[in-house]
Amino acid sequence: MSVALQLGIIVGYLLLALAVGLVAYRLTDRTAEDFYLASRTLGTVVLLFTTFATLLSAFTFFAGPNIAYAQGPEWILVMGLMDGIIFAVLWYVIGYKQWLLGRQYGYVTLGEMLGDRFGSKRLRGLIAGISLLYLFPYVMLQQVGAGTALEALTEGAVPYAAGSGLITAFMILYVVVAGMRGIAWTDTLQGAFMLVTTWVATIWVLAAVGGPGAATEAIASSEATSGFLSLGSAYYTPQWMLSTAITIGFGVAMFPQVNQRFFAAGSKTVLKRSFALWPILCVLLFVPSFMLGAWAAGLELTVPEGGNVLPIVLAEYTPVWFAALVIAGAMAAMMSSSDSMLLSGSSYFTRDLCRPILAFFGRALSERGEDLIARIGVVVFASAAFLASLWNPATLFELGDAAFSGFAQLALPVLVALYWRRTTRAGITAGILASQTFYLLCLFLSVVPSSYAGWTAGIVGMGVGLLVTVAVSLVTTPAAAERRALYFERLGAD
Repeated sequence: MSVALQLGIIVGYLLLALAVGLVAYRLTDRTAEDFYLASRTLGTVVLLFTTFATLLSAFTFFAGPNIAYAQGPEWILVMGLMDGIIFAVLWYVIGYKQWLLGRQYGYVTLGEMLGDRFGSKRLRGLIAGISLLYLFPYVMLQQVGAGTALEALTEGAVPYAAGSGLITAFMILYVVVAGMRGIAWTDTLQGAFMLVTTWVATIWVLAAVGGPGAATEAIASSEATSGFLSLGSAYYTPQWMLSTAITIGFGVAMFPQVNQRFFAAGSKTVLKRSFALWPILCVLLFVPSFMLGAWAAGLELTVPEGGNVLPIVLAEYTPVWFAALVIAGAMAAMMSSSDSMLLSGSSYFTRDLCRPILAFFGRALSERGEDLIARIGVVVFASAAFLASLWNPATLFELGDAAFSGFAQLALPVLVALYWRRTTRAGITAGILASQTFYLLCLFLSVVPSSYAGWTAGIVGMGVGLLVTVAVSLVTTPAAAERRALYFERLGAD
């Protein structure tokens, strides 16, 4: 009976999100810009919460508490505080200039903007290819998180493959139907819902174990977790904390589903209000969810290897219906991440790959044609990620970290291109290729170190990209197609 109740609550919540998408579908124009960016009309609350919910992924609700459970609550400083502040700064430094350019020239993707800036279809395709490469494991992460969460919550009654397949089916249906407008609306609902349920869950668990003092004392009294309450443990070295916070913050700014929201703001005021409120939302969500993971380490719970601690804590200390409601919200949060990723991925595929290829053969892609290809691309990409998630996936943290650090390699060359007129096509291309090559070698070849004096390969690769971009730009001459001083003149005027 409890399994039926759990599944009923989870499926019911997902159907509610789908209903919102259907309403949005009736109000959506059949144009690519409306499908991708909701015609650039998002207000402060919706922009803030759609960006927030887009990042409320399996990495937040399962990988984050798992890290706090295994290594201690200092993870809050990395993901909740430092990363929140870093991304808020980048939202202004990168996002504002992107918004100005998008408003002026109608850009939808980062590759489209930089390809035009440097007069290079190859650069445009390179950025799209890299983005799709790293989107794939992050979509997988959501499917892996959903499958393991449902399996744990129902004690195996719903196997991993079925849970992963369920979230995939809803993702496909929802994105194909809703587009950005529907995604933004449901993201606002899901973001608010998860803030409330996470705090209620934390208060409920703490009440059951005797309050925060008793939960913290349980951590301190356990030999295995006594070091959790002191700063600077073996897990959290200063180099690792800074490396992780910086790569996550810069990586988030380059995530297609986040980066495109810089173009979707309805006004400059909307954009600035949103980034100012961002760190507050991060603290409000990450503190309770990560502390639940840390407190669980002192509660003598049995967490199987590769399992997620959050569903186990909820199943142990809260009623069945409430645990199912929180997991339903977490799955909806995963869907809100994946649907945005699939939407952005389809825009990169259609605008930065299909359009230039068709143009090379003298063919043009109509608005309706692009809209159709984008929806078909969503189905293919999500299905492929689902099949890959069934084949011995890595841990949630490994999948998420690979994606964050991979996207972070794009950030500094892009930042240089936005602010330094002397940047050349050869410079930015070389910088992106150098940092990506270095990072991929560290990721896949054991002979290449993944850590350098405590600093992660991700942040070292960012430094490589910056140095190569600047050095090559200094020794090369901009081509005529690159001389777009108008970009910077208009940006300066604003």
